[in-house]
Amino acid sequence: MTTTPSTAPETVDVLIAGAGPTGLLLAGDLAALGVSVTLVERRPRRTSNMTRAFAVHARTLELLDSRGLADELIKTGTPLDSLRFFGKLSLDLSRLHTRFPFVLITPQYEVERLLERRARTAGVRFRHDTELTALHQSPASESVTAELREPDGSRTTLAARYLVGTDGMRSSVRQALGLPFPGKSVIRSIVLADVRLTEKPSDTLTVSGGGDAFAFIAPFGDDWYRVMGWDRTRQAADSDPVDLDELREICRVALGSDFGMHDARWISRFHSDERQVPSYRTGRVFLAGDAAHVHSPAGGQGMNTGLQDAANLSWKLAAVLRGQTADPEALLDSYHAERHPVGASVLRSSGALVRLAMARTPLQRTVRTITAKALATIRPASDKAIGMVSGIAISYHAPRGAHPLTAKRAPDLSLREGRLHQLLRDGAFVLVTPACATTPASPAPLVHAHWQGDRTTTLLVRPDGYIAWASDHADPAALQAALAR
Repeated sequence: MTTTPSTAPETVDVLIAGAGPTGLLLAGDLAALGVSVTLVERRPRRTSNMTRAFAVHARTLELLDSRGLADELIKTGTPLDSLRFFGKLSLDLSRLHTRFPFVLITPQYEVERLLERRARTAGVRFRHDTELTALHQSPASESVTAELREPDGSRTTLAARYLVGTDGMRSSVRQALGLPFPGKSVIRSIVLADVRLTEKPSDTLTVSGGGDAFAFIAPFGDDWYRVMGWDRTRQAADSDPVDLDELREICRVALGSDFGMHDARWISRFHSDERQVPSYRTGRVFLAGDAAHVHSPAGGQGMNTGLQDAANLSWKLAAVLRGQTADPEALLDSYHAERHPVGASVLRSSGALVRLAMARTPLQRTVRTITAKALATIRPASDKAIGMVSGIAISYHAPRGAHPLTAKRAPDLSLREGRLHQLLRDGAFVLVTPACATTPASPAPLVHAHWQGDRTTTLLVRPDGYIAWASDHADPAALQAALAR
């Protein structure tokens, strides 16, 4: 659906639809870089408990660290240095080469709280209880116009240089673009609840299941627990009634105990889809997070993937809006080129995990046993699985002939000027050189740092923590070309 405004609308640099974690991180990044941002959210206000995500993986913690938020977030949750699947497979996260060799169990609303505070401090304009109902853009226009339904039911328009839909699986932005969302439902009738337990589980994160049921229990840290359960024999519609007795029975089948769960503060039934939009960019409109991809909750990668989408897109939009790139279209196109394959990979990996958990036939269970043994005993296979689930191993496609480090994640290097993540907090590129190198001219903001030892490699690190260019030899001309590019 499109609409053409009859009067000149209010104008902003970037309009973001959706105030979940993805939209909040993106908005805060842009505003911190001097970009004017309006964030519209159809919910009247941020809810404190109706959130499904509660796992923050290592790569996401690195991104939050480069925004000064990781240490504060860690205080709200429980770090786990291993992940257990099927009661047999354990992935040892302590082997990760990162400052955060664990997964942090904390509710999504704690992530949102910190990101919203940062966004408001940076000057983001929030408009709650406001829904995007239509948009219009044309190839000749330098803006996109959104039609909004205000809290009182009136209609207004807002023009933006760029628009980003971070408004979830039922994205109004994606629907307004008329984009397909191909895929399918993979699990129906998942029961989700926040409860209290009479008996405390022996593991901080409790997850297991057989062929007909699986269940998951995670603590919030305040005597409340998030419980999720699925029973193959009870495939009800999302709208069908659900009660705590049903969840208790699922947990007894899958875990051997319901741990005396009681006093559910809320309980619901939902289904899980695997879907991905074909294109993350349509002209001046972008999609990120669940608006672009949804997948099973296995591995807890959903919120993390969306936050990493936002970190990839924010600096690119800011560079284009501030006129700091010679080829704006190529830079904006790189968002889809880099993040779409990552979304597809998460769909495959999370889908494989949930299918293994749902294994029912003898052959399927044999495959699950073999897979678990392989990951437990073959170090390269285990390291690859750990790297992908945590996000630490994610890298992007490098140009032919590029240095082997190009497009790889940069670890939190200890430099003369401080940790790399600290130096990235201004949203600028970081140039790492030998001690004797001078600071080159740069068309974009640049922080120049130096190795502590005698290493001679030169690295140009993007604001999202990936290496844009590298060289093992001093080459001022090649460095200048990289900075210009």
